[in-house]
Amino acid sequence: MVFIVESGSTKADWVLLNGQGEEVNRWNLMGFNPFFHSADVIEKELRGQSEVMAYASQVLQIWFYGAGCSSNALNAVVAEGLSRVFPQATVRVDHDLYASAFATYNGKSQISCILGTGSNSCYFDGSKIREEVPALAYILGDEGSASFIGKRLVADYLYKLMPAELYADFVETHHPSKEEIFTSVYNKPHANVYLASYSRFAGAHANHPYIENIVRDGFAKFLDIHVLCYEEARTGAAEVNFVGSVAKTFEALLVEEVNKRGLVYGRTQAKPVNNLIRYHLDVLRILQPARA
Repeated sequence: MVFIVESGSTKADWVLLNGQGEEVNRWNLMGFNPFFHSADVIEKELRGQSEVMAYASQVLQIWFYGAGCSSNALNAVVAEGLSRVFPQATVRVDHDLYASAFATYNGKSQISCILGTGSNSCYFDGSKIREEVPALAYILGDEGSASFIGKRLVADYLYKLMPAELYADFVETHHPSKEEIFTSVYNKPHANVYLASYSRFAGAHANHPYIENIVRDGFAKFLDIHVLCYEEARTGAAEVNFVGSVAKTFEALLVEEVNKRGLVYGRTQAKPVNNLIRYHLDVLRILQPARA
């Protein structure tokens, strides 16, 4: 059996395939990011998933694509945790940009973008992935992401800059105190996930001009920094594709900002995992012999 896993910092899609490439089951589990999660944490969390553990001895391959998996040392952290739980499996860990690139590829050169808890981009021509600028994570970067939106909402709430009607709803929905926010952001782990959780409030008020302005500002920064840096995007030689919950929720605004810059918009997927499976079966042929 084979696991294909697409993991953000918040959640991960785990899809189990049998030897014929048929889906056996799928789970939505906690996301593992090696910047925040050790091999011990990964092992403990997975061993607590009884349904997954029922297949542990039968899994022979794991293809794990995760946020933060950007170096051999970081990838080794995740691989160690997975290998402890799935002792028979050959484990491959790669960056979530690979998942985005594979899932959005349709035979054309593209700029593949992630707009979820965090944000990132790469160029993919079907064989090679290239990054022009780094992703700086939620403190310095993550433009246009859920953590970017959440950070703006929390700051405006504390500064009392929110429109009155949204301020009242924010208090009723979240009941946040300054002390709670400060503790969650500055003293507890996973501040990026905490901030990103407030983006659901933005989604619930997606048509409010205040929310639109925040989202547009994030998308504008993301496109200007992480997409226009590619010559292929500027010349129209590569279309621009997106994955992630923020991209899908605010797709209409995203398309407008893409068009403003003369970029070639392709498509947006909320979750890349289904097309990621297709890519592994049809292109990488993980369960088929290589063609002569």
